[in-house]
Amino acid sequence: MSTLQPSQMLFMSTLISGTAITISASSWFTAWIGLELNLLSFIPLLSASKSNQYSSESSLKYFLIQALGSSLILAMAPSTLFMHEGPSLVITMALLLKMGAAPFHFWFPPVVQGITWPQCIIIMTVQKIAPMLLLLMMHSDKATLILIASSLISAVVGAIGGLNQTLTRKIMAYSSINHMSWMLAAALFNEQTWTIYFLTYSLVSSSVILIMHAHQIFHFNQISSFNIYSKELKLALFLSLLSMGGMPPMTGFFPKWLIIQEFVQAKSFVWLSVLLGSALLTLFYYLRIAISSMTLASPKMKLSLTSSSQTSLLSASLINFFPLLCPFVLLLFS
Repeated sequence: MSTLQPSQMLFMSTLISGTAITISASSWFTAWIGLELNLLSFIPLLSASKSNQYSSESSLKYFLIQALGSSLILAMAPSTLFMHEGPSLVITMALLLKMGAAPFHFWFPPVVQGITWPQCIIIMTVQKIAPMLLLLMMHSDKATLILIASSLISAVVGAIGGLNQTLTRKIMAYSSINHMSWMLAAALFNEQTWTIYFLTYSLVSSSVILIMHAHQIFHFNQISSFNIYSKELKLALFLSLLSMGGMPPMTGFFPKWLIIQEFVQAKSFVWLSVLLGSALLTLFYYLRIAISSMTLASPKMKLSLTSSSQTSLLSASLINFFPLLCPFVLLLFS
């Protein structure tokens, strides 16, 4: 993994600062400033990569979509002083557009397809924090209905959209859209549940993406060139993908379990059924990748990793097995 350049470190720090400004904002104008700082910091990070010929196109698409969302927020924010329902609906849809949640997801898979794996981690995790926390401030009934509808549509789109994909970055993009449906549901219940789900999703998805980045896997067929002698990494990728799908007793299952309990207490069984059905479909295309990584091998295209890189990847993947290790940890300290 390449080291960060000084300019990239600067833009990463301002990107995080923009997110922090939005989170701590006391007015819509301050929140907009944080969103703009976040956007203007991420665009150079996207454009700096020369490893992909589509990076400039992706950065332009991302800039136009985010600028549209920010302009809608800036235009509607003053109207919230004397109108309540109308501006809040537009701001809610603008925030959903900035996150890439369905039905405003059309830009998200093409942008993810044109960027590198480390940039995928940022756009799937850090870039969703500020818009999601702003959505928690929307308390109108119609805004809540829009969030429920977006959650349902995101579940269906994320599940069905990834079924016929052979490009791993697009599979991860549709997976992120599907996880967005669970995050929206968690945000409507309480902030604590959303925080647990978001942190768990960030750790689990990062562990998968780091393995994909180390082996430069961009297409389904490239999984056959996965290092034939690295059986530990194959097992780590297999279990990490199961964790992303929410398979018990992996780490990815427990935040979904918390949300399922909230659904049962709220008696929202139809909504829960749609989310669980979509989770089964996403688990199917995770299993396609996982089983291929375990069964297919091509010694002619073998990639080699140093022992230190392999150890760091295995350490990053241990987060997915934490529930399995908990009984042994408790025995050690008892």
